[in-house]
Amino acid sequence: MIVVYVIAAAVVIILIPLWFVWRKGRRFTEGDVFRASRMSAGNRLFPTQVAITPQAVIHYTPQWIGKLEHSIHMAHVASVRIDTNLMFSNVLIETTGGHSPIQCRGHHKRDAIRMKELIEQHQSAYYRSGGDRPGSLGGYGGPAGSGDPRLPADRRSEA
Repeated sequence: MIVVYVIAAAVVIILIPLWFVWRKGRRFTEGDVFRASRMSAGNRLFPTQVAITPQAVIHYTPQWIGKLEHSIHMAHVASVRIDTNLMFSNVLIETTGGHSPIQCRGHHKRDAIRMKELIEQHQSAYYRSGGDRPGSLGGYGGPAGSGDPRLPADRRSEA
């Protein structure tokens, strides 16, 4: 009877870390999420993921405790560079300020190309709709005296 308990305990001790690693490796959000291959360096236990939304690029790296998340607003993406190697591709997403680019290593070539296409599509749609950089007046360029659109309608002419 003791042998059964020892075997059951050993199975539980092995399965809990495996379940934890599997759980941390799941997609972190819905939509266009690209997960690095577990076969690539640095992605064996917790593969890096990149989500591309119409508003931002989010780089997500699970950790044993917590997560590391880095996001860049679509208006701040300056360039996307793909470095294709023999097996996997690396994607470098640079910002307009030149600080802290997103480095994505170990993606399949088709995923890297799709990431670049999505970023370009979302940027085109963003600027075509009249979007400006975050924190600006939203591209407001109305006639003089019509006021700041962030103010209530009754106070716009005062500004």
